[in-house]
Amino acid sequence: MSTGRPWMRGDGLTAFRCSFSLETLCAEDYSACADMTREYVLRCVLMLCFALLSANASNWLYLAKLSSVGSIRDEETCERLRGLIQRQVQICKRSVEVMDAVRRGAQLAIDECQYQFRNRRWNCSTLESMPVFGKVVTQGTREAAFVYAISAASVAFAVTRACSSGELEKCGCDHNVHGVSPEGTSAPHFTHRAQSSSHKCHHGVSPTGFQWSGCSDNIAYGVAFSQSFVDVRERGKGQSSSRALMNLHNNEAGRKAILSHMRVECKCHGVSGSCEVKTCWKAMPPFRKVGNIIKEKFDGATEVEQRKVGSAKVLMPRNTQFKPHTDEDLVYLEPSPDFCDYDPRTPGMLGTVGRQCNRTSKAIDGCELMCCGRGFQTQEVEVVDRCSCKFHWCCYVKCKQCRRTVEVHTCR
Repeated sequence: MSTGRPWMRGDGLTAFRCSFSLETLCAEDYSACADMTREYVLRCVLMLCFALLSANASNWLYLAKLSSVGSIRDEETCERLRGLIQRQVQICKRSVEVMDAVRRGAQLAIDECQYQFRNRRWNCSTLESMPVFGKVVTQGTREAAFVYAISAASVAFAVTRACSSGELEKCGCDHNVHGVSPEGTSAPHFTHRAQSSSHKCHHGVSPTGFQWSGCSDNIAYGVAFSQSFVDVRERGKGQSSSRALMNLHNNEAGRKAILSHMRVECKCHGVSGSCEVKTCWKAMPPFRKVGNIIKEKFDGATEVEQRKVGSAKVLMPRNTQFKPHTDEDLVYLEPSPDFCDYDPRTPGMLGTVGRQCNRTSKAIDGCELMCCGRGFQTQEVEVVDRCSCKFHWCCYVKCKQCRRTVEVHTCR
C-alpha cells in the first residue's frame, strides 16, 4: 500500500475522522459495519498508529522519572526503560555509556520548561505517566513546539557536556579547534564572543591574538546524537505527516539555539595578569540562555500548514501575508487551548485554580489573566528570611532570622 494515499496522512485529524466514521457507521447500521472491507479497517488502524507515533514522540522524557533504575550501564537496562521505542532501545544498547547523559538531558528539559513557563497558565506540570506533560504535547500547539525544541536541545547539551568532562570514551573535547587566531576572530558558525568571568583578559594586550587550547565543547557530537536519538520516531518510514514535519523542524530549531550561540572563553597567562599569552576555547552558552532563546521563539512562533511543493511536503505559514519562518523559529499547527479549567479527559490540563498570581501585573502572570476572570483570594502569610548576615573570622557567616508578613494571591 502506498503511503501517499490520503488515508495515510497520519495526522490526528485524519485518524479522528476515520475512527469517527467507524463509530457512526456501526451505530447506524450494524450490517453495514459487519460488511466493511478488511482493507478499510486496516487503513484506519495504520492511521491511528502513525498519529500516535508522531504525537507521542516525547515519551523518552519519561527517563527523567526513572530514578529507581540507577545508572544505565548495561544493555539489559535498556530493555527495561519505559518510554523508548525499539529503535531508541537499539541506540541505547550501542551507546549505553551515553544514556545517563540523556536522562540528565530529560530532567534538564523538564526543569527549564517549568522555569520558563512558571508564570503562565500552563506551567509544564508533569505526570507520573507518559507523556510526562500529558496530552498537552500530543496536540500540535505552540506549547508542544517548545517542549520538542527544549528537549532536543537538552540532549545535545547534556551529551556535549559529558564529552567535555571526560565521562564518555566515544567522544572528548573538540580537537578540530587548534592553531592561532587573530584577536577578535572566531571560527564560522560561532558568532557570539564572551570571556570567562573568572579569567578576564585585557583587550589588545596580546599582539599575536590567542592560541586555541583548552577543551572546546564537542557540540558536533552532541547534536549528532540528539538527531539520531530524539528524531528517530519522526524519521520512520511513512512519517511525512504535518505533525512529524512540525516535530522535526522544532527539534532542529532547539539544537540551533545552542549552535548559533556558541561562545569563545579565554584565560590569560603572564606576570601580574599581563596576558602575554592567551588561550581560548569554544564553549556552549549556559542552558538558561538556551531556554530564554527558545522561549522568545515560542512567543513569536508561526502557525503553519502542510503544502506540497513539487514532490516535497513542506510547512508553510497558514497566513500567506506572513513571511516564511526560518530554521531557528518555532512552528505550530493549531491554536492552544486557554488552559483555564481542569479537564479530567485531558491529562496535563490542570487549570489555574489555586495558582498564585500577581495582583498588580497586567501580564499573563497577573490575577486577571491567570485566573481567567474567576477572581482571586488574598491571605496574609508569614515568611522567614535570613538577614543581618555577618562574616566571622575564620571562616563562617552568621545570619539572623527575620520574619515578615506578605500577601499571597491565589486564583479562585
